Amino acid sequence: MTKKYFGTDGIRGKVGEPPITADFLLKLGWATGRVFANERHDFVLVGKDTRISGYMFESALEAGLTAAGVDTRLLGPMPTPGIAYLTRTLRAQAGIVISASHNPYYDNGVKFFSVQGTKLPDDIEKEIEHYMDSPMTTVDSAHLGKAKRLEDAAGRYIEYCKASVPTRLDFDHMKIVVDCAHGATYHIAPHVFSEIGAEVISIGVQPNGLNINDNCGATKPEMLAATVLANHADLGIALDGDGDRLIMVDHKGEIVDGDELIYIIAKSRLSSGQMAGPVVGTLMTNLGMEHALAQLGIPLLRAKVGDRYVMELLTKHNGILGGENSGHIICLDKTTTGDGIIAALQVLAEMQYSGQSLHELKSGMQKYPQILINIKTAKKVNLDHYDGIQQAVKAVENKLGDKGRVLLRTSGTEPLIRVMVEGEQGDAVNNYAQQLAEAVKSAIGA
Repeated sequence: MTKKYFGTDGIRGKVGEPPITADFLLKLGWATGRVFANERHDFVLVGKDTRISGYMFESALEAGLTAAGVDTRLLGPMPTPGIAYLTRTLRAQAGIVISASHNPYYDNGVKFFSVQGTKLPDDIEKEIEHYMDSPMTTVDSAHLGKAKRLEDAAGRYIEYCKASVPTRLDFDHMKIVVDCAHGATYHIAPHVFSEIGAEVISIGVQPNGLNINDNCGATKPEMLAATVLANHADLGIALDGDGDRLIMVDHKGEIVDGDELIYIIAKSRLSSGQMAGPVVGTLMTNLGMEHALAQLGIPLLRAKVGDRYVMELLTKHNGILGGENSGHIICLDKTTTGDGIIAALQVLAEMQYSGQSLHELKSGMQKYPQILINIKTAKKVNLDHYDGIQQAVKAVENKLGDKGRVLLRTSGTEPLIRVMVEGEQGDAVNNYAQQLAEAVKSAIGA
């Protein structure tokens, strides 16, 4: 059964356009409440990032849950992984996140966590969708839900993050720039890194509802790199709007992406005897990471793009580490979902263990040149229906042989077709990517 509303990462879109409207979120809160109203636990957590529409959608969800007879605990601005953690430790019925992650302020979305701190199973999402298509009712006034704010949410999560690295490690000599993307970590991440002893320079910590992810954070780390160089810092940490992505910058101002960070953490786990199972990447994972892991004797499995699919393979193969080159990194030996702050702490810990800089640690992996071109579309496109596109792909694949890869896919969260080409020679890779992009545009009329 195909889901009507839920995608690979919840429900997401442009604010004011279906389904991201106040009336839809009201109904979604009610439908969620109907699913969980008879469960053993008696409340649902609701948290959000800093985009301005979060106020509207928080109120709508609260009203819907209340009408269904379910109590609500409002967390205010909280990172997505922090909401997952609190859902699990407070034993809530579910956790609801109002966020569009790395997207601009005019987008928003909703995703859910189970009491285990993981994404909701498909059958629960389908049950919620069943109620979405049913008439909305209100329980008797005596059974209406109640709402209140959880005042110590940020403090609880800060302590949890700090506990992911041993207290014996000394970070006093480190100077770190932390870019919070004017998002949900603005009042959390600087405290985490300063409380473990580092000198912290914070940027992207003045959210106004409209500047989330705006030329900053994990999707735009150039300002972070400039700040690292200007302050002679040891490294920089860039998080995205909801705190589940991590990109870092070394002391030379060079960007260290998710693939390189996963490699560093994998090597650290291996050297300490804590590595288990394969590393799980995605179809976008760089060939250089696959080769570097192979030299360590660690297999790489590729999932479809999306943390849900990475998690499925990790669970199936008893792995503890996986993620995406975009910076979504899952350390299952420390947490239950992708967490930018916790992933960064694992890298800092390896710097302490090894005595090496971030620049030195990433040098063990040599990335293949990889070109990604995004093509905007007016509607969802099935690439399999275009013979011209498939022929263009085969022609490039024949030229690359076993020294490269081609990947065309539609985005699961945005109206985009992504064209990726990877190979040994940067100029050739760029030319092939441009050729394919033109072939796609010509075929679909973009």
